Amino acid sequence: MTYSYEPHHFEDFEVGQTFQSVGRTVTETDFVTHSMVTGDWTELHTNKEYAEDGNFGERVAHGPMTFSLATGLVYRCGFLERTVLAFLGMNYMDIPNPVFVDDTVSLEMEVEDAREISSRDDSGLVVIDSTMTNQEDTVVFEGDMKFLIKSRN
Repeated sequence: MTYSYEPHHFEDFEVGQTFQSVGRTVTETDFVTHSMVTGDWTELHTNKEYAEDGNFGERVAHGPMTFSLATGLVYRCGFLERTVLAFLGMNYMDIPNPVFVDDTVSLEMEVEDAREISSRDDSGLVVIDSTMTNQEDTVVFEGDMKFLIKSRN
């Protein structure tokens, strides 16, 4: 798969085009920082003793944190650098498995749709189907991210 740090304008995206992110190890600091920023101190994420008695046997990342990790990996690839105008949402999102402290995650992306928007001549809609896996190739996030991307003209 292509690994790109080249900014892509709307015209550079093609349906079926793929991208691969680098890996990123999730840390204790990530867990604490996410809790601090959001105010979500749910014990499943922040209390080791409590979490050890739960379904997963240890603390798990917040669902919104998992989504944030995925979006960060998209932006880290660089193809949206200085060309993305807006994140427009998602048609679907799934977090089928948990992310734990010390997991290393990476993201595979495929352009699902790239089309002009009749009300805009300076940009287009690009939908990127994204799958994030951990170091064991277990899927921990799936979703299609919709972006408004600047045109060259």
